[in-house]
Amino acid sequence: MHRRHLLRATTALAGATVTATATAGAAAATAGSATKEPSTRRPLRVHVVLFDGVEELDFAAPYEVLSAAGFFSERPVEVRYVSSAGPGTVTAAYGTEVRLEHPWAPERADLLVVPGGGYARRDGPGVWAEIDRGILPRALAAAVRPGLTVGALCTGVMLLAAAGLTRGRPCTTHHRARADLERQGGVLKRARVVDDGDLVTAGGVTSGLELALWLVRRELGPDAANGLETMLEYEARGTVRTSSRGVGG
Repeated sequence: MHRRHLLRATTALAGATVTATATAGAAAATAGSATKEPSTRRPLRVHVVLFDGVEELDFAAPYEVLSAAGFFSERPVEVRYVSSAGPGTVTAAYGTEVRLEHPWAPERADLLVVPGGGYARRDGPGVWAEIDRGILPRALAAAVRPGLTVGALCTGVMLLAAAGLTRGRPCTTHHRARADLERQGGVLKRARVVDDGDLVTAGGVTSGLELALWLVRRELGPDAANGLETMLEYEARGTVRTSSRGVGG
Protein backbone atom coordinates (compact mmCIF):
# COMPACT_ATOMS: atom_id res chain seq x y z
CA MET A 1 0.00 0.00 0.00
CA HIS A 2 2.87 2.41 0.77
CA ARG A 3 4.29 1.70 -2.69
CA ARG A 4 1.00 2.55 -4.36
CA HIS A 5 0.75 5.82 -2.40
CA LEU A 6 4.29 6.70 -3.51
CA LEU A 7 3.48 5.88 -7.11
CA ARG A 8 0.34 7.93 -6.93
CA ALA A 9 2.25 10.92 -5.63
CA THR A 10 4.88 10.55 -8.33
CA THR A 11 2.24 10.28 -11.02
CA ALA A 12 0.44 13.33 -9.69
CA LEU A 13 3.60 15.41 -10.07
CA ALA A 14 4.50 14.08 -13.50
CA GLY A 15 0.97 13.93 -14.89
CA ALA A 16 -0.95 16.64 -13.11
CA THR A 17 -3.07 17.28 -16.17
CA VAL A 18 -4.59 13.79 -16.07
CA THR A 19 -5.39 14.00 -12.37
CA ALA A 20 -6.71 17.53 -12.61
CA THR A 21 -8.94 16.62 -15.54
CA ALA A 22 -10.38 13.64 -13.66
CA THR A 23 -11.02 15.72 -10.55
CA ALA A 24 -12.49 18.65 -12.44
CA GLY A 25 -14.72 16.39 -14.50
CA ALA A 26 -16.05 14.61 -11.43
CA ALA A 27 -16.63 17.93 -9.65
CA ALA A 28 -18.54 19.33 -12.62
CA ALA A 29 -20.70 16.22 -12.84
CA THR A 30 -21.48 16.43 -9.12
CA ALA A 31 -22.33 20.11 -9.29
CA GLY A 32 -24.45 19.66 -12.39
CA SER A 33 -26.77 16.97 -11.09
CA ALA A 34 -27.48 16.14 -7.46
CA THR A 35 -29.27 12.96 -8.55
CA LYS A 36 -25.93 11.45 -9.60
CA GLU A 37 -24.35 11.86 -6.17
CA PRO A 38 -25.43 8.48 -4.66
CA SER A 39 -24.08 6.42 -7.59
CA THR A 40 -20.88 8.47 -7.66
CA ARG A 41 -20.21 8.17 -3.95
CA ARG A 42 -21.31 4.55 -3.45
CA PRO A 43 -18.22 2.35 -3.66
CA LEU A 44 -17.60 0.19 -6.70
CA ARG A 45 -17.51 -3.21 -5.02
CA VAL A 46 -15.23 -5.79 -6.62
CA HIS A 47 -14.90 -9.42 -5.50
CA VAL A 48 -11.98 -11.42 -6.95
CA VAL A 49 -12.70 -15.15 -6.71
CA LEU A 50 -9.93 -17.45 -5.48
CA PHE A 51 -9.59 -21.24 -5.31
CA ASP A 52 -6.76 -23.70 -4.74
CA GLY A 53 -4.50 -23.80 -7.80
CA VAL A 54 -5.43 -20.32 -9.03
CA GLU A 55 -2.68 -18.61 -11.04
CA GLU A 56 -0.90 -15.87 -9.07
CA LEU A 57 -0.71 -13.39 -11.95
CA ASP A 58 -4.34 -14.05 -12.84
CA PHE A 59 -5.63 -12.78 -9.51
CA ALA A 60 -2.90 -10.32 -8.49
CA ALA A 61 -3.04 -8.16 -11.62
CA PRO A 62 -6.79 -7.37 -11.46
CA TYR A 63 -6.56 -6.85 -7.70
CA GLU A 64 -3.70 -4.35 -8.10
CA VAL A 65 -5.29 -2.42 -10.96
CA LEU A 66 -8.78 -2.23 -9.50
CA SER A 67 -7.51 -1.33 -6.03
CA ALA A 68 -5.36 1.48 -7.44
CA ALA A 69 -8.30 2.76 -9.50
CA GLY A 70 -9.62 4.54 -6.41
CA PHE A 71 -6.66 6.93 -6.62
CA PHE A 72 -7.98 8.28 -9.91
CA SER A 73 -11.72 8.38 -9.32
CA GLU A 74 -14.08 10.36 -7.11
CA ARG A 75 -15.98 7.11 -6.64
CA PRO A 76 -14.41 4.87 -3.97
CA VAL A 77 -13.40 1.35 -4.96
CA GLU A 78 -13.50 -1.63 -2.60
CA VAL A 79 -11.70 -4.80 -3.71
CA ARG A 80 -11.62 -8.06 -1.79
CA TYR A 81 -10.65 -11.67 -2.29
CA VAL A 82 -13.41 -14.22 -1.79
CA SER A 83 -13.93 -17.96 -2.13
CA SER A 84 -17.09 -19.99 -2.54
CA ALA A 85 -15.88 -21.93 0.52
CA GLY A 86 -15.91 -18.76 2.62
CA PRO A 87 -13.11 -17.40 4.79
CA GLY A 88 -9.94 -19.46 5.01
CA THR A 89 -6.65 -20.00 3.20
CA VAL A 90 -6.17 -20.63 -0.52
CA THR A 91 -2.94 -22.04 -1.96
CA ALA A 92 -2.20 -20.69 -5.44
CA ALA A 93 -0.49 -22.46 -8.35
CA TYR A 94 3.09 -21.63 -7.29
CA GLY A 95 2.55 -22.08 -3.58
CA THR A 96 1.47 -18.58 -2.53
CA GLU A 97 -0.92 -18.77 0.40
CA VAL A 98 -3.64 -16.15 0.59
CA ARG A 99 -5.79 -15.74 3.67
CA LEU A 100 -9.38 -14.79 2.90
CA GLU A 101 -11.27 -12.85 5.55
CA HIS A 102 -14.52 -12.10 3.75
CA PRO A 103 -17.55 -14.35 3.15
CA TRP A 104 -18.86 -15.40 -0.23
CA ALA A 105 -21.42 -12.66 -0.86
CA PRO A 106 -21.88 -11.88 -4.57
CA GLU A 107 -25.11 -10.06 -3.73
CA ARG A 108 -22.86 -7.36 -2.25
CA ALA A 109 -20.67 -7.02 -5.36
CA ASP A 110 -20.90 -4.93 -8.51
CA LEU A 111 -18.10 -6.83 -10.24
CA LEU A 112 -17.19 -10.48 -9.79
CA VAL A 113 -13.78 -11.33 -11.31
CA VAL A 114 -12.85 -14.98 -11.88
CA PRO A 115 -9.18 -15.85 -12.58
CA GLY A 116 -7.94 -19.16 -13.96
CA GLY A 117 -5.16 -21.61 -13.23
CA GLY A 118 -4.30 -25.29 -13.38
CA TYR A 119 -6.10 -26.02 -16.64
CA ALA A 120 -3.12 -27.93 -18.04
CA ARG A 121 -3.35 -30.57 -15.31
CA ARG A 122 -6.38 -32.74 -14.63
CA ASP A 123 -5.00 -34.39 -11.49
CA GLY A 124 -4.13 -31.32 -9.38
CA PRO A 125 -5.80 -28.26 -7.91
CA GLY A 126 -7.11 -25.64 -10.29
CA VAL A 127 -9.93 -25.04 -12.74
CA TRP A 128 -10.50 -28.70 -13.63
CA ALA A 129 -10.67 -29.71 -9.97
CA GLU A 130 -13.24 -26.95 -9.34
CA ILE A 131 -15.28 -28.01 -12.36
CA ASP A 132 -15.23 -31.66 -11.23
CA ARG A 133 -16.20 -30.66 -7.69
CA GLY A 134 -19.02 -28.49 -9.02
CA ILE A 135 -19.35 -26.20 -5.99
CA LEU A 136 -17.80 -23.08 -7.51
CA PRO A 137 -19.61 -23.34 -10.89
CA ARG A 138 -22.93 -23.70 -9.06
CA ALA A 139 -22.09 -20.71 -6.85
CA LEU A 140 -21.22 -18.63 -9.92
CA ALA A 141 -24.46 -19.61 -11.66
CA ALA A 142 -26.46 -18.68 -8.57
CA ALA A 143 -24.67 -15.34 -8.25
CA VAL A 144 -26.07 -13.90 -11.48
CA ARG A 145 -28.52 -11.04 -10.94
CA PRO A 146 -29.34 -7.64 -12.42
CA GLY A 147 -26.65 -5.12 -11.56
CA LEU A 148 -23.81 -7.66 -11.31
CA THR A 149 -21.12 -7.89 -13.99
CA VAL A 150 -19.25 -11.19 -14.08
CA GLY A 151 -15.75 -10.96 -15.51
CA ALA A 152 -13.26 -13.77 -16.10
CA LEU A 153 -9.82 -14.11 -17.60
CA CYS A 154 -7.67 -16.86 -19.01
CA THR A 155 -9.03 -20.32 -18.09
CA GLY A 156 -11.24 -18.80 -15.43
CA VAL A 157 -13.67 -18.37 -18.32
CA MET A 158 -14.02 -22.17 -18.33
CA LEU A 159 -15.47 -21.96 -14.82
CA LEU A 160 -18.13 -19.64 -16.25
CA ALA A 161 -18.67 -22.13 -19.08
CA ALA A 162 -19.19 -24.91 -16.52
CA ALA A 163 -21.72 -22.63 -14.82
CA GLY A 164 -23.58 -22.21 -18.11
CA LEU A 165 -22.85 -18.48 -18.25
CA THR A 166 -21.06 -18.38 -21.62
CA ARG A 167 -23.51 -20.46 -23.66
CA GLY A 168 -24.63 -18.44 -26.67
CA ARG A 169 -22.60 -15.44 -25.52
CA PRO A 170 -19.58 -13.80 -27.22
CA CYS A 171 -16.51 -14.54 -25.12
CA THR A 172 -12.83 -15.45 -25.17
CA THR A 173 -10.34 -17.44 -23.10
CA HIS A 174 -6.76 -18.74 -23.06
CA HIS A 175 -5.76 -19.99 -26.51
CA ARG A 176 -5.41 -23.59 -25.29
CA ALA A 177 -8.98 -23.62 -23.99
CA ARG A 178 -10.69 -22.02 -26.99
CA ALA A 179 -11.86 -25.30 -28.51
CA ASP A 180 -13.31 -26.39 -25.16
CA LEU A 181 -15.11 -23.08 -24.80
CA GLU A 182 -16.71 -23.47 -28.22
CA ARG A 183 -17.71 -27.08 -27.50
CA GLN A 184 -19.53 -25.84 -24.41
CA GLY A 185 -21.54 -23.32 -26.40
CA GLY A 186 -19.50 -20.14 -26.07
CA VAL A 187 -19.37 -17.89 -29.14
CA LEU A 188 -15.59 -17.44 -29.43
CA LYS A 189 -14.31 -14.02 -30.45
CA ARG A 190 -10.67 -13.35 -31.28
CA ALA A 191 -10.10 -10.35 -29.04
CA ARG A 192 -8.09 -9.56 -25.95
CA VAL A 193 -11.25 -8.50 -24.08
CA VAL A 194 -14.86 -9.26 -25.02
CA ASP A 195 -17.54 -7.10 -23.38
CA ASP A 196 -21.06 -8.50 -23.61
CA GLY A 197 -22.65 -6.28 -21.01
CA ASP A 198 -22.92 -8.26 -17.78
CA LEU A 199 -20.35 -10.78 -19.05
CA VAL A 200 -16.79 -9.59 -19.71
CA THR A 201 -14.04 -12.06 -20.60
CA ALA A 202 -10.34 -11.81 -21.42
CA GLY A 203 -7.87 -14.26 -22.96
CA GLY A 204 -4.39 -15.13 -21.72
CA VAL A 205 -2.51 -15.16 -18.42
CA THR A 206 -1.52 -11.48 -18.57
CA SER A 207 -4.94 -10.34 -19.77
CA GLY A 208 -5.96 -9.56 -16.21
CA LEU A 209 -4.33 -6.19 -16.79
CA GLU A 210 -6.47 -5.51 -19.86
CA LEU A 211 -9.62 -6.86 -18.23
CA ALA A 212 -9.18 -4.66 -15.17
CA LEU A 213 -8.21 -1.56 -17.16
CA TRP A 214 -11.24 -2.01 -19.40
CA LEU A 215 -13.56 -2.42 -16.41
CA VAL A 216 -12.09 0.73 -14.87
CA ARG A 217 -12.60 2.61 -18.14
CA ARG A 218 -16.17 1.32 -18.38
CA GLU A 219 -17.21 1.87 -14.77
CA LEU A 220 -15.11 4.85 -13.69
CA GLY A 221 -14.32 6.62 -16.95
CA PRO A 222 -11.39 7.12 -19.32
CA ASP A 223 -9.55 9.58 -17.06
CA ALA A 224 -9.28 6.94 -14.35
CA ALA A 225 -8.04 4.33 -16.83
CA ASN A 226 -5.53 6.73 -18.38
CA GLY A 227 -4.24 7.74 -14.97
CA LEU A 228 -3.76 4.10 -14.06
CA GLU A 229 -1.83 3.38 -17.24
CA THR A 230 0.48 6.28 -16.44
CA MET A 231 1.03 5.09 -12.88
CA LEU A 232 1.61 1.49 -13.93
CA GLU A 233 3.75 2.51 -16.92
CA TYR A 234 1.69 0.08 -18.97
CA GLU A 235 -0.45 0.58 -22.05
CA ALA A 236 -3.41 -1.73 -22.52
CA ARG A 237 -2.87 -3.88 -25.59
CA GLY A 238 -5.05 -5.91 -27.90
CA THR A 239 -8.59 -5.45 -29.14
CA VAL A 240 -11.64 -4.85 -26.93
CA ARG A 241 -14.76 -6.19 -28.63
CA THR A 242 -18.10 -4.88 -27.43
CA SER A 243 -21.50 -6.25 -28.37
CA SER A 244 -24.88 -4.56 -28.56
CA ARG A 245 -25.34 -5.51 -24.90
CA GLY A 246 -21.94 -4.10 -23.95
CA VAL A 247 -21.82 -1.01 -21.79
CA GLY A 248 -18.44 0.11 -23.05
CA GLY A 249 -17.71 2.03 -26.24
